[in-house]
Amino acid sequence: MASNKRGTHATGPTSAAHEAPRPASTFPIPGNGTKLLRKAVNTLAIIPKSTRITTLGRKTYNVLLYQAQEQGLEREVFRAPLESIISGLDFDSNDYALIKKHLRAMVSTTVEWQSPTTGEGSAWHVSGLLAHATLSKQGGQVWVEWSYAVNLKQELLEPTVFARLRLEVISQLRSHAAVALYEICTRYKDIGQTARQEWRWWVPVLSGNPVSEKSARLEYRIFKRDTLKPAVAEINAITDIEVELVEHKQGRAVGEIQFRIRPKRQASLPMSTPPQPVDLALITRAQRLGVGDDAAEAIAQDYGDEAFRAGLDSLERRLASNYPEPLRDPVRYLRALMPGEAARASKRNEDAAALAAATADAASPASREMQDKRRARWLAEWTRRQHERLSGAIEAMSPQAQKELEASLLITLQARGAHPSILKRLTTSGWQHPMVRQEMLRHYGAATHGDRWDQPSAEQLLAIAAELGEVGDAG
Repeated sequence: MASNKRGTHATGPTSAAHEAPRPASTFPIPGNGTKLLRKAVNTLAIIPKSTRITTLGRKTYNVLLYQAQEQGLEREVFRAPLESIISGLDFDSNDYALIKKHLRAMVSTTVEWQSPTTGEGSAWHVSGLLAHATLSKQGGQVWVEWSYAVNLKQELLEPTVFARLRLEVISQLRSHAAVALYEICTRYKDIGQTARQEWRWWVPVLSGNPVSEKSARLEYRIFKRDTLKPAVAEINAITDIEVELVEHKQGRAVGEIQFRIRPKRQASLPMSTPPQPVDLALITRAQRLGVGDDAAEAIAQDYGDEAFRAGLDSLERRLASNYPEPLRDPVRYLRALMPGEAARASKRNEDAAALAAATADAASPASREMQDKRRARWLAEWTRRQHERLSGAIEAMSPQAQKELEASLLITLQARGAHPSILKRLTTSGWQHPMVRQEMLRHYGAATHGDRWDQPSAEQLLAIAAELGEVGDAG
């Protein structure tokens, strides 16, 4: 950052009392243009020691750090309108529970700060992500103040060894593992690979969870399936780099892993909108509908904001209608909705679908044929799982609700002129009869998820490809 921009964006606690708050528009929104966050190498591989670091929490921390770098090293306390850090709260109310939760976590979460490469960072540190945070209201506007540990401030704001991060790219990533891995790989993209580390070293770094008895029992194959492959697939589909997992075995077992990095051979996905402050509106809305913030963050991470917003719309309508019976578990219902809602959003992600295939040169007829076959496998697997989810949702209904659903299906089949044998099996054997089951799944899927209930999004196909180990095999 140019030095002549330092100190022009906020006031410290002493001067704040003597000048009026500046409007939010005078504070730069990270990522609009060429401005980059310079994130010290020691802060890339942070290992939580007390509580979990969430995706939203890490993104919010990046925005705070960007603002602090803009305001300058000479400040002791940094200050900005809350709406330039996060959006989606009712600023005219006292309902700041969610942002307080994230700020509280940044202050109370003890972390180890270390470089992903042994010996590269200047020192090892342990501290909180923030030293303190304060919310206050002045002139009708909510402000946030924060500071950093004294022993880390210089390294955080004027780092000598750092990664240049595009926050508009990070804003598109959903999982903590993808955000953390992208930050680390961006640091080493000119070198072409990260350092080798024992695979268990990566577990807390990528998951954002402290080391526990559960993580100590974690098997590598599970970590690879649930964390490594999805994170790599997400980075390769969305960002400006391509990442490849490299395993180093000790005997027959994987001992260490690292990641190869290369510039994207295809253009990155276009950003549909300029990067915005971290948006908590959907999380607060989900809370009002009976979905806890932890579950809401996980669903938003898995399916994206667009599909999550549509899912909340459907959940709200379901809660209002009480059909076919009062909803007992909003979280379970919302999770069942999400695959269909994500399918509705897929039409807006055609470029993502092309990248999701992640196959060889599209100009080659043989490659196109291979791509088509792979996509068919991914679609078949996704469809199988979707049918299982729909079937589970129906089975979870009360017997009376299932009978009402069967009656609704019967009316639909009669109106369509279905074969008499199907109608007979429905009335005598119920919806689980092999001749009727697929009809019920289509009927229930369309009723709850819309006409595109059986069309997955690019991200969902990408996740299936990652699980099957087919992301990047031919790339």
